[in-house]
Amino acid sequence: MNITATLIAQIIAFVALIWFVNKLLWGPVTKMMTDRQKRIADGLAAADKGQHELVRAEEHAKELVRAAKAQAGEIIALAEKRGGEIVEEAKLGARSEADRLVLTAKAEIEQEINRAKEQLRGQVVSVSVAGAQRILGREIDAKAHGDLLKDLVAQI
Repeated sequence: MNITATLIAQIIAFVALIWFVNKLLWGPVTKMMTDRQKRIADGLAAADKGQHELVRAEEHAKELVRAAKAQAGEIIALAEKRGGEIVEEAKLGARSEADRLVLTAKAEIEQEINRAKEQLRGQVVSVSVAGAQRILGREIDAKAHGDLLKDLVAQI
């Protein structure tokens, strides 16, 4: 064999191999690499977007927590204010109830004093009648001398 013929055959085989690799393998591998590169780029973009959404969600959550804390503070302040109002209302109610009880007690005391005075007047009349009986030595009829006894009670 001739070296030139072998060299030409090798060149033709090499060109055919390059053409075969370029047509059948290089195109699909390049397309596969391009698709993979696009998927990776889409994944990275989605990760960046997800990261951005996460940051926004965290900021929104912090904002909601701040608003909730502010609202809780307002609620606590209102509750404390209402608690103070309830205490004041209770104090006023207790004072008015105490005043009413004092007035009722004074009225009852006055009634008891009047009853005691009436009983004392009756006892004084009985003692006076008994003393007059002893002094006069005879019995005094309370019915017969009713007007005198009533006058005596009125004077006492």
